[in-house]
Amino acid sequence: MVPHLITALTGPINELEQRILDSMPAIERWFRLEWMEHTPPFYCSVDIRNAGFKLAPVDTNLFPGGWNNLTDEMLPLAVQAAMAAIEKICPEARNLLIIPENHTRNTHYLANVVQLKRIFNMAGLNVRIGSISPDVKKTTTVTLPHGDTVTLEPVIRSKRRIGLKDFDPCTILLNNDLSSGVPGIVEELYEQYLLPPLHAGWSVRRKSRHFQSYEEVAKRFGKLLGIDPWLINPLFGRSEGIDFANGVGMEGLAEQVDVLLAKVRRKYKEYGIKEKPFAIVKADNGTYGMGVMTVRDAKELAELPRKSRNKMGMIKDGQTVHDVIIQEGVLTQERMNNAVAEPVVYMMDRYVVGGFYRMHPERDVDENLNAPGAGFVPLAFQHSTQLPQIGARPGASMPNRFYMYGVVARVAMLAASYELEATNPNAEIYD
Repeated sequence: MVPHLITALTGPINELEQRILDSMPAIERWFRLEWMEHTPPFYCSVDIRNAGFKLAPVDTNLFPGGWNNLTDEMLPLAVQAAMAAIEKICPEARNLLIIPENHTRNTHYLANVVQLKRIFNMAGLNVRIGSISPDVKKTTTVTLPHGDTVTLEPVIRSKRRIGLKDFDPCTILLNNDLSSGVPGIVEELYEQYLLPPLHAGWSVRRKSRHFQSYEEVAKRFGKLLGIDPWLINPLFGRSEGIDFANGVGMEGLAEQVDVLLAKVRRKYKEYGIKEKPFAIVKADNGTYGMGVMTVRDAKELAELPRKSRNKMGMIKDGQTVHDVIIQEGVLTQERMNNAVAEPVVYMMDRYVVGGFYRMHPERDVDENLNAPGAGFVPLAFQHSTQLPQIGARPGASMPNRFYMYGVVARVAMLAASYELEATNPNAEIYD
């Protein structure tokens, strides 16, 4: 299952791969020092695009689903990382409560919850799944297509804690991204560890804030490696106060797209890249690949059909979009089974624990692949994906390529750590 690049323009990426492998001791030391100062998000996944001339994260998810797409070979890594994470947060932990998304009929999503439960069980915890969905009023067992079952129990709130009937957890793991706001049942829990914290949810979080942090970290990482940070950093802008349904704010959005595309054109000229630049406009908060479109020319926005405007104006849980991030589009030149693909890297605590390729046979190299019809191919290598093959020719070793992806994903994870510190409502302010 080795993906291949369809472009001949792999020079800079091979050069970057070589630079990263040669700098491995310096990179790992840099991360170690950073993690002494900053706390990694409890878990996250990062979508990466490899254009052949540029490699960049395009999305960082702090409530990752899709754990069921990791292979069994990757589970020991996830279990070890879970042990390390829990030990750091609550060494005396015995009971863990997972709070999933409310869509209880999505069997793919529930398979991910089963996998998370399995990981934390193997890490030595009693694990149960508590739903905060108003539809789950009593214990409900769902049988999944592969024969697994998942039992959802209604969460019970006492004065300062939450739990289930006969189950009092010291740690609560949110696998619910709080897109529609923070439900009161999980607020003001002063006696339990809530992971990730509430301000990591989409009711507070903004993609533009994340990529602002990423830009800062990428500059420092670029200096460490002696490379132009643009090679790992997608340029971005932001536009506010848009009403897609009524076409309000579209001129301002078109201006921002124009500004961004002009910056990308200059970079393409500097590197002799012949591709046509494009921008990705997406909701500044939210997930599931909703509220995302490709714009190749700002003029397209003036002629956007009503159907497209309606699609852009609404995201998960019926939330209306008013603010967007305009991100430099990064081509993906990877293919799996003849379909356009992108790697997704999974991390827990500060460790890369695995990943998979998201592929979409009906999407093009400049389009969002996180859409209905996407398939997932686990990263299945003959060798461990985490152990680089020193001395292998750049571009010839998948473990080396995946090590490079893991490094870039960890830079994004570090950016998420900076972002969470900056948005923490309980942070101590020093003058």
